[in-house]
Amino acid sequence: MKGDKSFDVVAKGLFFLAVTIIVLFIILFTISGGFMKQNYLNPWSKEYSKRYSDPRICLAARGILAASGHNMQPWTLKYDPTDSMSFYLYANRERITKEVDPEYRQMMISQGTFLEYVLVAGEKEGWNVQIKLFPNGEYDEGNLVHSMDTLPVAKITLKSAQPEDTPLYNAMYMPDTNRMPYWDHELSPYEISSLESVSETSDISIKVYKELSDRSYISTCVMKGATTEAGVPRVMEETNTIFRPNEHQKNQYRYGFSVEGQGTYGLMKPVLQGMLTIFPSLNSGKAASQNFIKSTQTSVDSTPAYVMIVTERNDRMTQVRSGMIYSQLVLTGHTMGLAMQPLSQVLEEYPEMNPIYTEFKQTYAPEGGTIQMLFRAGFPKGRMPFSMRQDVMGFFVTQ
Repeated sequence: MKGDKSFDVVAKGLFFLAVTIIVLFIILFTISGGFMKQNYLNPWSKEYSKRYSDPRICLAARGILAASGHNMQPWTLKYDPTDSMSFYLYANRERITKEVDPEYRQMMISQGTFLEYVLVAGEKEGWNVQIKLFPNGEYDEGNLVHSMDTLPVAKITLKSAQPEDTPLYNAMYMPDTNRMPYWDHELSPYEISSLESVSETSDISIKVYKELSDRSYISTCVMKGATTEAGVPRVMEETNTIFRPNEHQKNQYRYGFSVEGQGTYGLMKPVLQGMLTIFPSLNSGKAASQNFIKSTQTSVDSTPAYVMIVTERNDRMTQVRSGMIYSQLVLTGHTMGLAMQPLSQVLEEYPEMNPIYTEFKQTYAPEGGTIQMLFRAGFPKGRMPFSMRQDVMGFFVTQ
């Protein structure tokens, strides 16, 4: 009899514990905006662009799926008033991350990623996409922000063509960045060759590093870069400013960072989002720095290969072209089951990073070249959730 009573007490305790957990989950789920429709994911649907009859908008709707620095989506689009089959791409200066990108190099690379996705979509949809970079002249570096407002990065003109099947098209509808651990599988000679041959010009080269000595050295530099960045308050604050802790903010802004972008999904996503909404300090200050270092360490610990895009020059046109090549690499990798993740901290050009950046550049671009991109590549252990995207019409502005 006494044993039955003890059992009843334990059973009641477990019942109330279960109820408490369920209630807490519902509260956090509600606070995180878990019942909201995820409008920021609409552009990932292949049906999304079909609501528009203007082919410029349709192709732009594919372009915005491209990767961009800090997921800032720094693109402004303007219709050509004299040609219904042309439009212009401008760099959106309101999306500059000036602390980590004071030279605006990542900003210009992000212009190229958009353009390449438009090219791939055009091939599939029956459009010959003609791109002219800096059609009205290159930027005045002494008045750069004004140049971004007044000079387009590219003029995009569409000519009717025969649709062509391309495996890269379906690859656009996969998450561009995967921060998951990668399997410890070496890239095959075919896979390495497929990546390194993406660039067909002599002034932009692609190199895959899979040997242990290179991976160890690059990983060390990446961690030095991450530790340095984590120790610069203004840089971490800039990152925190564009972090969207819940569904409300993700639907409101639709660009920047979120918890799923860091690999949190499933039931833990609303729990973490709810906690961050109630206690913002969990993702700021020292806590944010420690989380960033830990996340980077997890990435480098499961990296079978690093890839670099190295250019002879570092002018704005070369930076844009590097972005186009990066998109080609991402899409080509997807067709082979590979995932990629930029690890750009060591390439950032603010004063605190300069010693590490200089050493790294002298090692892998010793003849005056520029390392435009550094990223890890491998076969992921899991698929990343989709990241936020703005509505395509939000990128178009009138003259």
